[in-house]
Amino acid sequence: MSAGRTDTPGSRTSVARLSARPRALVLVQFVKFGIVGVSNTLLTLAVYTLLLKVLGVWYLAASAIGFVVGAVNGFLLNRRWTFRGHVGDALTPVRWGVVQTCGLGVNEGLLFVFVHDARLDKLIAQVCATALVTVSTFFANRAWTFRVHAPVAVADGEA
Repeated sequence: MSAGRTDTPGSRTSVARLSARPRALVLVQFVKFGIVGVSNTLLTLAVYTLLLKVLGVWYLAASAIGFVVGAVNGFLLNRRWTFRGHVGDALTPVRWGVVQTCGLGVNEGLLFVFVHDARLDKLIAQVCATALVTVSTFFANRAWTFRVHAPVAVADGEA
């Protein structure tokens, strides 16, 4: 213990509560990201299906176009809702673009493997690829694109 500071049962509870907040924040953010992800997925799959089934666009091109439409939707919704505590800078959209471009590359690779090697239906393959990419892009966006620096707790007597 440092001089002038005492640990009381109440202060330990406050510390425990403070340490539980980041975990709760991650869970809330993940749920919000999931809700946004559902809207992205529906939008992506609608564009993909329209391009693939109605307009006859090659499945990898249709997937890429659908992915970009979903990514733009996701950026706007996540920036305003999921990660609203993030104070953006000029590089936020660039970081988002890098994460989404990597996600697109992984999505396209998985889609190709699922269709050609696993012989899944193209729509089912897209759903599977999207599910895997969503989890990885959440953590990348949380850690890098929309990172929020936690406030520093000030101990009693240190101000």
